[in-house]
Formats: sequence, structure tokens, C-alpha cells
Amino acid sequence: FGRIIDYFHQEYADGRTPNPCVRCNDWLKFGKLHDYARQIDADIVASGHYARVTEGVHGQPQLRCGRDANKDQSYVLFGVPKDRLVHMMLPIGEYETKSEVRALADEMGLPVFDKPDSQEICFVPNQDYAGFLERRDPELSQQGDILDRDGNVVGSHDGQHRFTLGQRRGVGVALGYPIYVVDKNPQTNTVTIGSKDELMSMSCACGEANWLVTQQHDGSWRPCMARHRYNSEAVLAQYRVLSDAEDGTSSHSGRSGRFEIRFDEPQLAVTPGQALVVYDADETDLVLGGGWIETVDG
Repeated sequence: FGRIIDYFHQEYADGRTPNPCVRCNDWLKFGKLHDYARQIDADIVASGHYARVTEGVHGQPQLRCGRDANKDQSYVLFGVPKDRLVHMMLPIGEYETKSEVRALADEMGLPVFDKPDSQEICFVPNQDYAGFLERRDPELSQQGDILDRDGNVVGSHDGQHRFTLGQRRGVGVALGYPIYVVDKNPQTNTVTIGSKDELMSMSCACGEANWLVTQQHDGSWRPCMARHRYNSEAVLAQYRVLSDAEDGTSSHSGRSGRFEIRFDEPQLAVTPGQALVVYDADETDLVLGGGWIETVDG
């Protein structure tokens, strides 16, 4: 688990926005836990994720959205190794509502049937992620400048790690019109503010690709649905798997493979460090794969 905390800290220190829940699924729940399952001769690992594994073409397992769209967790499972789908059981994903699951748990006498939903990062007390990072690395807490798009200093802050792209509240600057965090520079410890229009993007490039269905690496664009944040909806887009000549190398998990996304409409705050998940254009609940956003174009 220390690996996840190290990743969380380093991403913020480098000016990106991490997603520790996805990494936890990749490295622990569907990584180390599955390794342990094999050691004790267990065939299946069951978990309470709101997603489904179904049988596809030629009997191959496929990852799909949970039936409860409000609870769907397919986004955080895109990194599961393809060969582990057959060893996964996701029974909760078959239920239409959380109330059904709670009623079943109550019927079975489970004491957690009415436990409140948790939205917190499990290793960050009171959701104070900035304080958590600063206790771990006091050097992050350094005063820096808040700049406008022309480079003028319009305020100050206590560390770029305290801000995320697209942030509007709590910036600490009032200019008489809506402002958003549109850029961060960890080298200069500066935060740049601008308008909402400056946060709109038409495309991005992703690395550490993990495909759950077979892909052609011929450089052609294919229609899809793309989701660039956990709490955002999948939108119409096109994706292109980069050829070996265009490909880059992974900086985190050792995976390689890159792809590009072109959105049909501009998207708000497409953020480096976040996961981007690709769904089928026709069967929109079918997860094709995904990767980690590296660069973003307007």
C-alpha cells in the first residue's frame, strides 16, 4: 500500500492530479490479491464493485458498467489485466439500485446494511489531502504566486499541490468575474488562473494503455465513448491506438502503449494524471480499455 501513497504524493508534487483508487485496484485488489488467491488455489476473487463481467464473443469475458448508473465503478476497473477478468466475480453490479443491495444485506443479517456511503480517500484523514502531503513532505508547503494569463501576479498561495485544474472555489483571489485554475507549474510553484473557456479541450494523449478487447494498431480513428473523470459522463469521441513507431514508454507501472482521443465536443478540465476510459460506441456499457492522460490539447 505504500506504493500507492508514494504515487499519490509524487503526482501532486509533480503538478498532476492522481487517482489512487484506480491504482489501488490495479496494484492491490486485482494485483496482489489475485496473486494471493492463486497461492491458496482459489479460482475466483469476489469484490463489491459496481460493475459486471459478462461473456462475450467466443466465450471471452468482458467488463461492463454496473446496472446502477449512479454507482457504476467500471471507470476505476479499466486497468484490470485482461486475463484476470475470468477470475473476477462482481455480484453487486447486477443490482439496479443501492437500496436493493442494502435490503439484501439486511435480510442476511449483515451489520453493515445501513452503513453510510464513503466518498473519502481511505488513507487521508478528514479528506485533508494537502495536510497529509505536507506532513509527509514539508517542502511542499512553500508560498508561491498566483498569476493571470498575462503573467501578472494577482495573489499568493501556500503550495501548488493545494490546487487542481478546473478548481473555482477556494482560489483566494477575487477579480469580479468567475476564475478557474487553468495551469500549475511545480518547478516555479506558480498557479495560473483564467476563464472557463481556457479549460476546454478537444483532444488528449494517454499512456499506460490497458485494452480489455483486441485492438488494431493501424493508426486509424474509431468511434467510442470516452470518460475522462470518475464523476463525469462518457461522451462521444474517437480514439486511435498509436503504432509502435509513435508509442512511448510508461513512467509508472511498466506498461507501454499509447493512444489519442478526439472529443466530438470540447470537454472541461481534461487533466493530466487522471484516467481516461474508452467504452464501445454502440454497446456503451462495454469497457474497451483505457489509459492515463499525459498531454492535453485545446
